[in-house]
Amino acid sequence: MTPPPLNSLSWTLFPLHGAAAFAPHAAAWDALQSRVAGLPFLESAFLTPLLSVFGSGRERLALLGDPKAPRAAAIVAPAGSGQWTTFQPSQLPLGAWLSPAGEPLEPLAAGLLRALPFPALALGLTQLDSLFHPRAADGPRWRGQDYIDTAWVDLAGDFDSYWEARGKNLRQNLRKQQKKLDSAGTVTRIECLIHPEDVAQALTDYGRLEASGWKGQEGTAIAPGHPQYEFYRAMLEAFARDGRARLYQYWFDDAVVAMDLCIESGGKIVILKTAYDEAHKAVSPSTLMRQVQFQQLFDAAAAGGPLRRIEFYGKVMEWHTRWTADARPIYHATLYRWGWVPALKRLLRGGDAAASPSASPAAAPSATLSTTPSAGDPAPPDTPAAPARADVQGAPQ
Repeated sequence: MTPPPLNSLSWTLFPLHGAAAFAPHAAAWDALQSRVAGLPFLESAFLTPLLSVFGSGRERLALLGDPKAPRAAAIVAPAGSGQWTTFQPSQLPLGAWLSPAGEPLEPLAAGLLRALPFPALALGLTQLDSLFHPRAADGPRWRGQDYIDTAWVDLAGDFDSYWEARGKNLRQNLRKQQKKLDSAGTVTRIECLIHPEDVAQALTDYGRLEASGWKGQEGTAIAPGHPQYEFYRAMLEAFARDGRARLYQYWFDDAVVAMDLCIESGGKIVILKTAYDEAHKAVSPSTLMRQVQFQQLFDAAAAGGPLRRIEFYGKVMEWHTRWTADARPIYHATLYRWGWVPALKRLLRGGDAAASPSASPAAAPSATLSTTPSAGDPAPPDTPAAPARADVQGAPQ
């Protein structure tokens, strides 16, 4: 029997006054997520602690069709007068939206907008991945907005071929840094922590690395008692219990000098956050770590392992282009209840400057778009051969 078209189904809303309210729907959410995206950070194991720590209690869970077997789903929250947006704390790389890849978004958003409490004048879908949702042309009620390009590495072929295709400057720079360390008698090694009992200490180590840079000066480094620590600990422990967390540590002798926090699902490993010790910036510790890490991942894939792609889910910076030539857009979209709403907004704002998609409050709420994706926050590079630059994933590699 052919299932009914999605635009013929109705949305059902469930209030999420706390993370516990999401639990009865977690299995249905995860089943849909595995079919339409296969991304670890859109699983309930990620979203539940995110709601617990960063939710306002005003979020709503929206399920399309049968709530026990939804055909699409979202977590939305009010974002100003008459506006709603997908749940989007800075730790979440994409907005909390699930629908079949390639399915037009405007009809789905229109149905959800009608289901939201009146007056819902606009619905913003934040940080949509064009891999799953190609960007549609703007229309009278639909507006798109550029956000970032994100990079990835396919684990295809052998590492030697991949490494030979990297730029000569990267390969020469790493040989130079390794020679410095060898001359100093420094012993380097990489360790991958995967057990729940490893998480608390690993996050303490990670926070120490963050505190060595600008985050330490601003007081935003991960540390026990900090909301980010509570979230990452709960989330990473949950993934580790399922065998899907990887906390990479790179050591100089007996000191951790660089780390990656990663989770995996559906053949993809996502690098959520990266940090390194500023005291060792001159010898590029996170770049050295990345080389060994990638070699291990390529070798495991060649041996038949399940992982087939490394995802950065951060803004493409110059250092990303040393590791891959592949990138794709992440964008926002806004649907207005009536076509005259954006025109009225332009009039009230007093000029054509507000006519651009970037002026869309539902697609670009200041609470979300002033922050970076979950991959981390801007930080200076640890590669001395390159000029200083920002990166939403922490330490450029």
